[in-house]
Amino acid sequence: MRNHFLLLLVILQQTFFNSQTISDYSNLEHWVISPKHDTSLHIAYISDANLISYADVFYVYPTVYTDNKYKDWNISIENEEHRQKIRKVTRLQASAWAEAGRMFAPYYTQAHLRSYTNLETGGKNALLKAYSDVKKAFEYYLENENKGRPIILAGHSQGATHVMLLLKDFFDEKKLQKQLICAYMPGIGVKKDEFKTIPLLKKPNDVGGFVSWNTFKRRYKTKKFKDWYQGSAVINPVTWDLSNNAKRNQHKGFLFWDEKMYEQSFSTHLVDGAIWISIPHVPFRSLSVAMKDYHIGDVNLFWKDIRINAKNRVQSFRKKEITKRTND
Repeated sequence: MRNHFLLLLVILQQTFFNSQTISDYSNLEHWVISPKHDTSLHIAYISDANLISYADVFYVYPTVYTDNKYKDWNISIENEEHRQKIRKVTRLQASAWAEAGRMFAPYYTQAHLRSYTNLETGGKNALLKAYSDVKKAFEYYLENENKGRPIILAGHSQGATHVMLLLKDFFDEKKLQKQLICAYMPGIGVKKDEFKTIPLLKKPNDVGGFVSWNTFKRRYKTKKFKDWYQGSAVINPVTWDLSNNAKRNQHKGFLFWDEKMYEQSFSTHLVDGAIWISIPHVPFRSLSVAMKDYHIGDVNLFWKDIRINAKNRVQSFRKKEITKRTND
C-alpha cells in the first residue's frame, strides 16, 4: 500500500511540474512588449520616436497578483486573468518611458503580494522564483537584442525589486554599467548604500545610476512608511534632485485612470525616504482625501515628469558618448 501511495505521489508531482509553463523568452508570447511582438500597448503614447533607434527600455511591471483567492505563492505566466491585469498596468506605466527607447517587458511568474509580509515562510523564495524569470528574460535580451545599446531599467513595486536585483547581478562593479542610462525604481525602499558603484542620481540629467521615490499624503507617516521606506534613498520626481519642495505649477502631469493628463496637479515635499504630495487636482478629488499612501500611483502621478526626464537622460548619455568618441 505504501509503495502504491509513493508511486501516486510521484505521478502527481510530475503532472504538477509538467503543467507549469517554463518561461522561454525566445517565445514572443512570453513578452508583454517587445519590438518583434507587441508594441500596441504603448505605441499610442509615442509622438516623438527620435530616441527609439538609439536606446532600450527594460520594464518590469508591479504586483498585480493580489487576490487572496489564490493560495499559490507564484502565478503562471499563462494565466489569462492575470495577463489582462498585466497588460492594463503595463500600458499605463511603461508608456511613460515609451519615447525613451525600444521597449522590452517580459511576463514573469510573479510572487503574490503577501510574499513581502511573509518573507521567512515562503515569500522570499517566491520573490526569488519571480526574479529568476526576470533575470532569464534580461539575459535573453542582452544576448539577442541589446548589441551595445544604452539601457534604461524601469520597474515599480515588485518590478522595482527585480530591477534592483538586475542592477546587482549585471551592472554593479561590472562592465555593463557603462551602458546604464538610469534605473527608475519607485515603490520600494532602496538603501543609500545598496550598491557599490551605482549612485543615486541627484541631478536631472545625470546618468549611470538610479532614482527612487515613494509617495504619501502630505504630513502623514504610516507604520508602512516607518517600516519600509524611512531612511531610504529618494529624490523629488518633479525636480529630479534633492529639492525639499516643488510647487504645483512645476508638476508636469498625472496620467489618471481615465487616461487623461492632469498637469500642475499637486505640490511635492521631500522627506526622509519618501515624497509627500498635496491632494491631486483631478476628477473625484474628494475620494483621495481618505488615502494616505499613494503607492499605487508612484508612476502615474509623475507620468509626464518621467517621460520628459527619461528622454533628457538619454540625450545627456548620447552627448557624453559623442564627446568621448571625439576626444578619443
